[in-house]
Amino acid sequence: MKNIITLLLISVTFSVVAQQKFDHSTWDQAVLLNVSEDGNVNYDGFMRDSSLLYRYFQELSENAPDETWSRNEKLAYWINAYNAYTVKLIIDSYPVKSIKDLKDPWDKEFFKIDGEWYSLNDLEHKILRKFGDPRIHFAINCASISCPVVWNRAYTGENLQRALDRQTEKFINDPKRNIITPNVIVLSKIFKWYRRDFKVNGGDVEDFINRYAKIRITDQDSKGYKEYNWNLNETKIDNSAYALD
Repeated sequence: MKNIITLLLISVTFSVVAQQKFDHSTWDQAVLLNVSEDGNVNYDGFMRDSSLLYRYFQELSENAPDETWSRNEKLAYWINAYNAYTVKLIIDSYPVKSIKDLKDPWDKEFFKIDGEWYSLNDLEHKILRKFGDPRIHFAINCASISCPVVWNRAYTGENLQRALDRQTEKFINDPKRNIITPNVIVLSKIFKWYRRDFKVNGGDVEDFINRYAKIRITDQDSKGYKEYNWNLNETKIDNSAYALD
């Protein structure tokens, strides 16, 4: 009898834990439909699929992370929230050529989570960066060409670590965003703006990059930073063949 009761308690516990995990499938469907493999965004498509987006905003608003969530689940939630609300910011003023054409795009408090107003800067600087994982800079996207590409899947607690490594490696080795050759180093300004974040485990920016770069930074003579292209990371995708629930 004791064994049966124990098994029942374990079953109930697992059921409760499963219910506490946030389901990002709505965002997963939205980005799969409207973001290309190389990370370009179809904002027209997001506008057509606005019901899907607003369902996800409601889910985010009503299910803020709490102490029962794992670190990976919390981080995945806030990364997805940042990317989803960046899309909202753009389509609310679409068509627009650049996020910088908008007034105070990062400081504008335009969405609520658990009854509290937030801005994109709140999510990035007050929440995401406090996790102490510099890879988040390659997972969040500011709707611009020079930003790390938008992943066309949702981050989850289960896929987070692999996804962060993949997005970081992709960004560092992308010649559109970083030039790393045996003779020349021209880096994204992300490594300049957030230099402090990359000083982990006693290392520096170069140490961090060398963990992922196909060509290592050593003693290259020519070094500098690329101009940041703030134009919209936009493309047109025909998603008319897909049916939404």
